[in-house]
Amino acid sequence: MLKSLNFLRELSMAGVSVRVLLALLCGGVIGIERAEKRRPAGFRTHILICLGAAITAMTSEHLFLNMHYYLDVARMGAGVVSGIGFIGAGTIMVTRRQRVKGLTTAAGLWVVAIVGLCCGFGFYEGAVYTTVLVLVAEVFFSKLEYRLIRENKEITVCAEYEKPSCLEEMMEKCHNLGVKIVDVEITRRGTEGGCSSAVLVLRSRQGAGREEVLRELSGVEGVFRVVEA
Repeated sequence: MLKSLNFLRELSMAGVSVRVLLALLCGGVIGIERAEKRRPAGFRTHILICLGAAITAMTSEHLFLNMHYYLDVARMGAGVVSGIGFIGAGTIMVTRRQRVKGLTTAAGLWVVAIVGLCCGFGFYEGAVYTTVLVLVAEVFFSKLEYRLIRENKEITVCAEYEKPSCLEEMMEKCHNLGVKIVDVEITRRGTEGGCSSAVLVLRSRQGAGREEVLRELSGVEGVFRVVEA
């Protein structure tokens, strides 16, 4: 750690001001990136969580050093790390297509809380380094992840068909097109005179593209409709 910052690690007015302002800055920087992507937890949420964690850490330190309450200094911080789960859970949702969304935002909130604890306990280097690495992961690594996903050409299609043999024929079509069937979920079984529907998750590295897959599946006899979910 930088010895030149030791005077700011004391629980003085200057130290408290630096801790609070650094928590505000770190939480805000991470929150801006989430807000730009229109995520449920954005700019203000990240700031409040980071500030709250920092104040919790400083309160714990104040009770021990100034009030002489002989307690475990790390206990309140541990409560923040575990308690942030209820906010993170609120950002996670399961779509109608059984896809889980919001995990990155929930993980980001958990990390922001820990960054706030670092600020509150005077571990400024850890707070700054972690903030920089979070931004690298969310900005640059997300582009790499998107490129890899785009190369995989994974698509989800919803198909309505007349009878079970139609689904079997669609699966055979996918095989002939060089498309791998990752998952199949029958969402509605048809009654007499009605239609069935299913959701297929397809992945194609070097096989057919989206348009060709949709066109070939739509051309199966007995298939009423095929759309990308």
